Amino acid sequence: MTDHQFGTFGIATGLDSSPHSLEAAQAAEELGYPTIWLSGGPLPGLQTIVDLIGATNSIKFVSGILAVVKYSAADVSTTYAAMEASAPGRFTVGLGGAHGAKPLATLNAYLDEVDVPVDRRVLAALGPRMLELARDRSAGAYPFLVSAAYSAEARKVLGPDKLLAVSHLVVLESDADRARAIARDTISFFPRIPGYAASLKRQGFTEEDLAELPDHMVDALAAWGTPADIKAKLTEHLDAGADHVAVNVITGVTGPQPIEQWRALAPTLLA
Repeated sequence: MTDHQFGTFGIATGLDSSPHSLEAAQAAEELGYPTIWLSGGPLPGLQTIVDLIGATNSIKFVSGILAVVKYSAADVSTTYAAMEASAPGRFTVGLGGAHGAKPLATLNAYLDEVDVPVDRRVLAALGPRMLELARDRSAGAYPFLVSAAYSAEARKVLGPDKLLAVSHLVVLESDADRARAIARDTISFFPRIPGYAASLKRQGFTEEDLAELPDHMVDALAAWGTPADIKAKLTEHLDAGADHVAVNVITGVTGPQPIEQWRALAPTLLA
């Protein structure tokens, strides 16, 4: 595995330019998390990235993931250049969302146009062809909703020198029924999306699994329990070949950022 300066464990979360989001980013930095992967809800705008970097001192941000059908290559290039001038090394461009009939062709064309160094861009990737594109035209891949077994297979495709940063659901809850219910509620949306459904089937889950979300599937895709339990589960990705795990904390409640959960996890994850 390679050192891509993101640390071993980061945070995957949805932030905007609101005061609460800026305070959440500052709290994550103070707790010692090295990287925030921006995700969730409406994807972060370019101005949000500028605002978050301006509100913090050293924590790195990765757009996870800017949809190439929404943000022009010119605008992304301009924002990257501005951030590299004012806060060098703190913004890595995560790209994906090439929906349509020819996603690989769409993303390839975008990569031809965007003015961001290969080692400072990461691609959302699930299937083998997208992983190959991430290997050939970026620093590496950022998959979501994958098991540790997937990480082992993805490492084979990416080779030894490319980043594999996995976003993994986390529930800080030791009651098995409640933890799985929270995770299942989040997971249930994704089997209805063709790309995720195909990925889950490639990982060995059946049509029945996708419909019913049994415990073994939930346990493969979400880490729950005590901080020690969660670290042990996330470490399975590292042992399988991932370089970095972005901790996507879910609580079952829509609202403020889960700062208290980040705080509870930090002594174990960042030790």
